[in-house]
Amino acid sequence: MFEIRPDLSPALMPIAWMIGRWEGTGKGQWPGEGEFEYGQVVEFTENGGDYLHYLSQTFVADADGRPLAPRSMETGFWRPQADRTLEVVMCHPEGWSEVWFGNIEGAKIELVTDAVARTVTAPGYTGGQRLYGQVDGDLLWTFDRSTTEHELQPYLWARLKRTAV
Repeated sequence: MFEIRPDLSPALMPIAWMIGRWEGTGKGQWPGEGEFEYGQVVEFTENGGDYLHYLSQTFVADADGRPLAPRSMETGFWRPQADRTLEVVMCHPEGWSEVWFGNIEGAKIELVTDAVARTVTAPGYTGGQRLYGQVDGDLLWTFDRSTTEHELQPYLWARLKRTAV
């Protein structure tokens, strides 16, 4: 059972349902990679500030869902605004960082990239769209992305279960 702490920053109330650790499996597809499955762990934590810290790790999994090898990772900060918009900043070990902007509608969040910055050696990722939602207590999310070689298209989607608060 998930309970919102009474001392949680009021600014976080619109996204408080995300706080905790979420685990599960997802699917993806991309030109040159085809279709694939992956495991994922996502953590949303707070420290008393007006933001959530976000950490997502995806991995190649065995038949029982145990991690075999890392796939990708991202970390950042989710900053809800008083008008129920959301600003998110993320960075990736592949060499890019993103600024996302979107709207909070109950337990549904839609985001689009506002900016992507890449290092000289980073792949040609150029932007994306994400959708997060709580359905039957689970965290569902999708990520459509574009690159210098491919137009915006579905890339990743998953259903994750809360395993800790």
